[in-house]
Amino acid sequence: MADTLSYRPKAGEIPTQPGVYRFKDASGRVLYVGKAKNLRARLSNYFAPLRSLHERTRRMVTSAAGVEWTVVASDVESLQLEYTWIKEFNPPFNVKFRDDKTYPFLAITLGDEAPRVMVTRNHRIKGARYFGPYPKIWAVKDTIDLMIKAFPIRTCSDSSYKHAMQTGRPCFPGQIGRCGGPCSGRVTIQEHRAIVDDFVAFMAGGDKRFVTAATKRMRAAAERQDYEAAARYRDQLQALEAVLAKSAVVLRDGVDADLFAIEHDELAASVQQFIVRGGRIRGERSWTVDKEIDVDTGELVDSILQTAYDGEVPPREIIVPALPDDADELETWLGERRPKRDGTAGKVSLHTAQRGEKAALMQTATMNAKNNLMLYKTRRSSDFVARSQALTDIQEALGMTDAPLRMECYDVSHLQGTNIVASMVVFEDGLARKDQYRRFSIADSTDDTESIYQVITRRLAYLKQEPDDPDDQVLQGGEGPVEPTKRKKFSYPPNLLIVDGGQPQVNAAARALEESGVQGIFLAGIAKRLEEVWLPDTDYPVILPRGSEALFMIQRIRDEAHRFAITHQRNRRKRDIGSVLTEVPGLGPSRVRELLRHFGSVAELKKADAAAIAEVKGIGPVLAESIRTVLSQ
Repeated sequence: MADTLSYRPKAGEIPTQPGVYRFKDASGRVLYVGKAKNLRARLSNYFAPLRSLHERTRRMVTSAAGVEWTVVASDVESLQLEYTWIKEFNPPFNVKFRDDKTYPFLAITLGDEAPRVMVTRNHRIKGARYFGPYPKIWAVKDTIDLMIKAFPIRTCSDSSYKHAMQTGRPCFPGQIGRCGGPCSGRVTIQEHRAIVDDFVAFMAGGDKRFVTAATKRMRAAAERQDYEAAARYRDQLQALEAVLAKSAVVLRDGVDADLFAIEHDELAASVQQFIVRGGRIRGERSWTVDKEIDVDTGELVDSILQTAYDGEVPPREIIVPALPDDADELETWLGERRPKRDGTAGKVSLHTAQRGEKAALMQTATMNAKNNLMLYKTRRSSDFVARSQALTDIQEALGMTDAPLRMECYDVSHLQGTNIVASMVVFEDGLARKDQYRRFSIADSTDDTESIYQVITRRLAYLKQEPDDPDDQVLQGGEGPVEPTKRKKFSYPPNLLIVDGGQPQVNAAARALEESGVQGIFLAGIAKRLEEVWLPDTDYPVILPRGSEALFMIQRIRDEAHRFAITHQRNRRKRDIGSVLTEVPGLGPSRVRELLRHFGSVAELKKADAAAIAEVKGIGPVLAESIRTVLSQ
């Protein structure tokens, strides 16, 4: 594959103004939508040499057949246009929200004659005041049960209320004391409205005023020996305290803010949102998003906030783990969703938490996001039904005679052609078997296909015999120390052998499989483009449905092989540079790490002269000359 893209526009053709760009495939489908303050500077990142791009970004640009852009007058307009196009085109490489369910809210229908409190997922009721979202519907119901003990307002449906007002007979909740609406005859519409206002004020954060007032009324009733009234105020006070106990104080009084924590890897991101009103956590929600291309935390924040406040009114303060490049424009966009009474846009402050109580709350939310991401991956991988479905779907899609109960996946990693290593990971019954992982060192190779051929040849040799190859090591217990062991398990044949790559890599593996004479092993490769699955000697790939359990499992085993190979290569680089430089007097581990971070490998370090080495932090001219002398021997 060429290292540049055929549709790359000339640098002078791309404007330097703010705008929105769209990558399209040959059929005209929009694959990705992005915005930029400077279109030329942003797009130049996508047209860097392909080998330097992140694998998911490389997959997107190689899948595209062209790029278009639209210049706008301001950065805010580019944000608005990007939001509109993402909603319209649903590009496959933009961030995908896996969890599209709606969350329950506590709503008070202030637009009604006699407002009611209710649980709803519809957040577009005219004139309603909302609190939430809540993680579970029972959490809303528990809050309502406690609140109507302190503020007895209407809970019955509109039809029940209308029938009760017409007949003069209270609704059923009113008859059993569960509804304090006007139909019960205990309060007038005006008195009921006043109770509703207190209900809303308490939920909005006016906690201490109501607790103090209930305490005073209870004591006053007890002093005048009105014990029945004192008991009512006592029950009201207990209900208020129970609600407060369920929403712990996390920030100072009067603070209304939404806090977002994000934990992400190459495939997915977990988002944890805390809704803080009046200094207390009034609700929380968490969800998972798919990452189709490599984006940093700031870009994730941009996409997540646009989705989170689609049709929602944001608070005055939003706390995020990292600010996007267009933070000012995003604040303006969010402010337009928080209009003032005079019709002008409100103000929304978007910032990170550096220290104090907000930083502590961000740590708590981040811990939740990490746990949610781990739980999401663990549940999906360990679910027996999902695993069984994935194995069955893989068998049918690839035309295998049996389900792939044992799968082995191979990946090659190198640093500009040096330190070539390969990994083999094993999944049995859809679960990782880390005790059977293998790592390969490749002394010499012309390219990735040659490396794949060598690795598969060496692996298949073990199906006939068990030679003692010091370059092949078995991992014991994950990423711990590596000890040579007898390789009886290495002789187990896989049902399905997967290579990380497309048609060239698959054909190289097929050549090794044919030369080995081993029968009964099915072969496939997963390409870093549109997650296509390639089979030997085929002109067209197998396309598994995006989001399917089969594709998820193949992606997971491929990414595990990639992770394992990268880890091995990094460890080798550290050992290589450490062993060579231990002969230099005055060069300790910290300076060795700086050299590795700066040059990346011994090969690159050997090319550098003393002046270049002296530029590294902690390395002076004298020590640089000593390093140069040792490396030149």
